[in-house]
Amino acid sequence: MPIRTNLFTYAIIPIADLSKINFNEIVTTSADTIRKNLAETQFIIKYSVTPVFITDGSVTPDSVLNHAECLELVATDTWVEPIPNP
Repeated sequence: MPIRTNLFTYAIIPIADLSKINFNEIVTTSADTIRKNLAETQFIIKYSVTPVFITDGSVTPDSVLNHAECLELVATDTWVEPIPNP
């Protein structure tokens, strides 16, 4: 059985750039469905081909991650509320 790999790239974008995102160029479908950090200062986009708004410099990501790196990031307390101990 073939191993499935995630070939998407993930970019962490400042929330101030949200209006510059062309959702036709990325996997996320709208501003309503993006993943934001808890402080709502950043959000994540996912793509397989680098969007024009990044290549033309309209949007500069804070970081660009692979799948494993993105999973590690969203597991931090910046992106998810900690589960309280019972």
